[in-house]
Amino acid sequence: MNDDLKAQAIKALKQGHYRVTKQRQHLVDLLIAHPDHYLDITELDDQMRQIYPGISHNTIYRNLSEFQELGLVEFTRRTNGRAVKFSCERPHHHHFICQKCGKVFEIKLPPWDASYFEKQLPGAKITGHDFELYGLCADCLRQAETKEP
Repeated sequence: MNDDLKAQAIKALKQGHYRVTKQRQHLVDLLIAHPDHYLDITELDDQMRQIYPGISHNTIYRNLSEFQELGLVEFTRRTNGRAVKFSCERPHHHHFICQKCGKVFEIKLPPWDASYFEKQLPGAKITGHDFELYGLCADCLRQAETKEP
């Protein structure tokens, strides 16, 4: 576990005037343990409820939303629901996600210009966007190629 990341998260919670509870610390620990992967929220919920059986689903989801407001996590959509990843206040960025191992790589895109798209949507105002690329990372692709006859 990365103590520096945990310290940053705890600092952000305190600066946001949130109590640093054992449950929030454990949630941060679970997220930090997988810094380069999105975690299914239902799996994260299950792991939290194993340690804290009395914690409600709503409390876990509310904490994740608060973490997002503080810039500690980012969400993505999956076919089976939402997933979350620790991000610790990095500026908006985009990802390539390996469909085999689930590893997440940050990718650089040209500067975002909402006005380009708003011209195609007269009268609309764009307030945000998501952009993710999917495929096989170099390691998984190499493994797949060596297994082929």
